[in-house]
Amino acid sequence: MNSNKGSVRMRKSKETMNNKSTIKNQKKIETETQNTYPLLSFEELPEYMKDNEFILDHYRVNWPLKQAFFSLFHWHNETLNVWTHLIGFFVFVGLTIGNMMQVPEVLDFLNVLTWSVPLNPGANASNVSMMDTPKLIDLKHIPSQDMDIPPLLMAETRWPFFVFLAGAMFCLLSSSTCHLFGCHSHRLSLQLLQLDYVGITIMIITSFFPPIYYIFQCSPLWQFIYLGGVTTMGVFTIITLLSPALSSGKFRSFRAFLFMAMGLFGLIPSVHAVYLNWNEPQRNTMLAYELVMALSYLIGTMFYVTRIPERWRPGWFDLAGHSHQIFHCFVIMGALAHYGAALVFLESWGRASC
Repeated sequence: MNSNKGSVRMRKSKETMNNKSTIKNQKKIETETQNTYPLLSFEELPEYMKDNEFILDHYRVNWPLKQAFFSLFHWHNETLNVWTHLIGFFVFVGLTIGNMMQVPEVLDFLNVLTWSVPLNPGANASNVSMMDTPKLIDLKHIPSQDMDIPPLLMAETRWPFFVFLAGAMFCLLSSSTCHLFGCHSHRLSLQLLQLDYVGITIMIITSFFPPIYYIFQCSPLWQFIYLGGVTTMGVFTIITLLSPALSSGKFRSFRAFLFMAMGLFGLIPSVHAVYLNWNEPQRNTMLAYELVMALSYLIGTMFYVTRIPERWRPGWFDLAGHSHQIFHCFVIMGALAHYGAALVFLESWGRASC
């Protein structure tokens, strides 16, 4: 008995020692990683990374792509910048899938996949026998006056709606990618910043597609003028912002001005649309959604430009609560508000006939 108890104690002590050594090794690896890739202060940054002098600490500099990716699960001053738009991206992926499930062509495709795997071994035989039965009615022999045919319904045109969803997803994903991997190198940081600006521009352009297409679908000329106008402005904005010099922090206000100019262009078709649809029952709902969107983008841009609140208390908001994170939250709010408006456009004008 004593020998058995002694062996049990020895096994337990060995297991305890192994667990302790494992924990020590893990802590050692984490410490070595932190020492190899430490978080730096603003003063230690290379010039190209000095974007916001009010964020004083917790910067990642020249991290390998692998470490940059896994920093997604660690705290630094870009963590919430990444996650705010990454969560928004997955929200819009879910909304897109949910709406795709309501598209007749997609439902037909899914039904074909379902029918290709019969649940009942005799299902195919029964279907064939029903098709061969002489009891089926031959519609060709029914007089047209005896047939009760409902009025022809136009199929919903959904592609402008999905264009907006695709633009929103591209913008949110490119933003998250930029904030996650921008710490790798100067060259990649510049390329990702340009991708981020392209994403913002594309989201603004695609946001115009549902309202302009649906409201002016009986006026092809106005469709062309408004969609062509905003697309031209977007292309000009992208070409302008692809200049490396304009990616620096001192041109923050200029970039914001370009994006706001594109948004303000939307006032022209908006006033025109309200005039054309003043008696539309969904008018107030549509305007409410679009007002929330406009206010969200405007307020978010104000935080982006003014760098409030970190301007008031430098160093206090390094990890959470600084202006860029707030800006991201307002972008998500604005995009969701416009999604609600796009649903109204689709339901009210998606089947409109001219």
